[in-house]
Amino acid sequence: MYSSNSESASGSTAATVGAVGDTEERTRDRVLYAVLEDGPVSAAELGSKLGFTPAAVRRHLDALSKSGLVEVKLVANQKTGAGRPPRRYVLSHRGQTKLGNDYLEIATDALKMLGDAAGEDAIQKFARNRFASMEDRYAKALAGVEGLEARAEVLGNLLSADGFVGYTRKVDTKVATALMHSVQLCQGHCPIQDLAREFPVFCDMETEMFARLLGVDVRRLSTLAGGGHVCTTHIPVGREKAPMRAEKRTRIQFTKQERPR
Repeated sequence: MYSSNSESASGSTAATVGAVGDTEERTRDRVLYAVLEDGPVSAAELGSKLGFTPAAVRRHLDALSKSGLVEVKLVANQKTGAGRPPRRYVLSHRGQTKLGNDYLEIATDALKMLGDAAGEDAIQKFARNRFASMEDRYAKALAGVEGLEARAEVLGNLLSADGFVGYTRKVDTKVATALMHSVQLCQGHCPIQDLAREFPVFCDMETEMFARLLGVDVRRLSTLAGGGHVCTTHIPVGREKAPMRAEKRTRIQFTKQERPR
């Protein structure tokens, strides 16, 4: 009798532990999917979206980080430009693979066969057609948006809606007597990353699409497919003339020499 009760209690405890473990795993998967949809995203933003306490979210994020499924990005504060960059979470390549991209292996094999049968031009045409409908949607959304920075920001939002985790950041570089203004369009996730690694033409076609949508020449600085932590596209905004300090000192000294005694 005692043995029976003991075994029953042991089985009940094991079932409870198993249920708790399943709940933890499901919750962790919810956090992982939220990072995919909203990343780069902070722990506080995740907690607000999912209804979790900040401590609970950080516990799951720490576990996902240790598993190599998410990673931390430091995103500059675009509004103030000051202070320590806030911590934002995005999916790692391993995390992207976990969420399922089996179809990419099929697509890669199919494109290899297409290239063997019809040549590289056929693959290029396929990649161009792949972005055609996306470009049409984006062009309609950008209609009426004035200013290159504003258009880049809208483009980043459109990319996020399609799962690319898009965002922009401003970059200013001093060159000689001018201050060069530019915007970097970033993508923290690429749904076709493995396909683009095998066929870089997909990245090339996407870059050309960005140039047409923004109306300026852009330059791709890094890609996830190429081993970068984020896809980054450089967008030149313009320049602002600014006299160098050395020129000011020379002009003032010259004026003193010419001053009547």
